[in-house]
Amino acid sequence: MADEPKLFEVMYTCRAMRRLKPDPVPEELLLRLIDAANQAPSGSNLQNARWIIVRDRAQKERLAELNRKGVERYIQEQRIPELPHQPREKRERMLKAVLWQAEHMAEIPALIIACLEFLAPPPDTFAAGANAGGSIWPGVQNLLLAARALGLGATPTTLVFSDRPAAKAVLGLPENVEPFCMIPVGWPMGRFGPVSRRPVQEIVHWDRW
Repeated sequence: MADEPKLFEVMYTCRAMRRLKPDPVPEELLLRLIDAANQAPSGSNLQNARWIIVRDRAQKERLAELNRKGVERYIQEQRIPELPHQPREKRERMLKAVLWQAEHMAEIPALIIACLEFLAPPPDTFAAGANAGGSIWPGVQNLLLAARALGLGATPTTLVFSDRPAAKAVLGLPENVEPFCMIPVGWPMGRFGPVSRRPVQEIVHWDRW
């Protein structure tokens, strides 16, 4: 509708952008992304989200290697060539974009790591997203929407953390800080446009399943 705020246009055109140009992103824009992420809610208002912006080439190459191994494992384990809402050819294009990003990860200008800082080291059974990630994902979504509003491409990935100890060592994370996802950020090679999503009538239930 004509009176809808621009926020809705941003949400409805926030495509996953994996093919990104190597052109630098100004530091002030990267900090604006983090500032937007910082406005998100957190459990008990702990505000324990922490963000690492990786621009050093050597650091990016280390993370790119870990990501490449995670992507290779992901591709080998794929057992869903198509989905009801995603035909085979579209899924193949998505996988090609994932592979392109894996090959060019170190060239992307900024890799943003979304972390949570805990009061004490989490248990050995900790798994990202399984029992402690509720306070990071609202910030990640804010960051993605802010990137779209600024014309920047971004999409989160967790494959780099397939080897969590190795990734934490590269990032120099203390025991009480856990990474949840990496968000490559840069100027997109493609264009923003409407995303393909299932109709709301197919995904909503009233009062019970």
